[in-house]
Amino acid sequence: MNRGGSLGVELDSAAVALGETRQRTLALIADFGSDTLEAVHSKLMSPLVWDLGHIAAFEDLWISRAIEGPMLRADLVDIYDADETPRAKRGDLPFLKTSEALDYLEQVQARTLSLLESDGARMNPDLVELVIRHEQQHNETMLQTLQLAHLNSPFGDRLERFQADVTLSEPAGLNFVEIDAAAVPIGADPEAGFAYDNERPRHVVEVGPFKIGRTPVTNAAWLEFIERGGYERSEWWSPEGWAWRTAERASAPLTWTPDGRQWRLGELRAIDPAEPVIHVSWFEADAFARSHGVRLPTEFEWELAASWDPIAELKVTPEAGVVSPLGVQGMIGNVWEWTSTTFDGYPGFVAYPYSEYSEQFFGDRYRVLRGGSCASRPLIATATFRNWDLPERRQIFSGLRLASDI
Repeated sequence: MNRGGSLGVELDSAAVALGETRQRTLALIADFGSDTLEAVHSKLMSPLVWDLGHIAAFEDLWISRAIEGPMLRADLVDIYDADETPRAKRGDLPFLKTSEALDYLEQVQARTLSLLESDGARMNPDLVELVIRHEQQHNETMLQTLQLAHLNSPFGDRLERFQADVTLSEPAGLNFVEIDAAAVPIGADPEAGFAYDNERPRHVVEVGPFKIGRTPVTNAAWLEFIERGGYERSEWWSPEGWAWRTAERASAPLTWTPDGRQWRLGELRAIDPAEPVIHVSWFEADAFARSHGVRLPTEFEWELAASWDPIAELKVTPEAGVVSPLGVQGMIGNVWEWTSTTFDGYPGFVAYPYSEYSEQFFGDRYRVLRGGSCASRPLIATATFRNWDLPERRQIFSGLRLASDI
């Protein structure tokens, strides 16, 4: 077989990645009964059991397409179509209950593994990797649900984030690195294997000189923002952001409590000033930047700053304390970092393997996030992966890094 995507292994070893990913999915929900799994914990999120059925249905669909064969459960396509069923309505769907969803997961993956063993030579490696990445992304989505519901997870230690140096002269996140102008190849390397359609095609962008935060903005800097009246001074907010703040009655990041603690899944902990602030919306990130007379980086500035050299994408396993040669720290795998860029296709964009993945979200409603989070897997936490969400969303593991012109 010996055809590979960008799994870091040949397609021969895809079974290992599929099995490891499935073990993680099942471990996330192992301690919960059907009542917890089938409940709607937030209108922003699906019931956890819907995620399980959706993972199975997605694998069923795309492995069937990879072999040009029938699905095991074509009758479930509409129920698990994420584009046709908004999260707020998924709790009302006739989704598979817990035991049925677990059976479906097992049946689908058993077929996938059997096909890889018996007929892998004719399977499209991109579609196999798509299935693996999709399930890993839903692992992070499920962790968002667990965080909102204050439920514990066996992967809670993965949420121990990079700690910035708070002995600097200013709160970490307010120290900047100057980066020279450069003509930068932006997007996934076409020789590197699988990439999402919105990471392609690679193209050169002229990036002017700029400054970018040496670290993500930390809790220490955010506490100072609150003390300066950050949630009370409308002049620091865009009109849309101030309307959101007023309607939401936001006064702190989503998981902070009035007694100076924050939720870490099912545990309340003291707010650590050295950790990157997390669970903030784009509106909050934008207001914070305005309060310091700076801005959020563009996604092209971000990608340049995250690179191991000015023209090559990051190709290492994410580590919390990694510093790029440009002197920028902790960009990969800590918090999703909001950028100022609205989500759209690169010049020459072509939808692949299906238009609903990216194209329907293009326009000025969604903002791009970069870098992956403490809840992301290494396949997702790369220098070129583009996440996106609405500017009011903060259930995601999102933070920020500042930038300014020179």
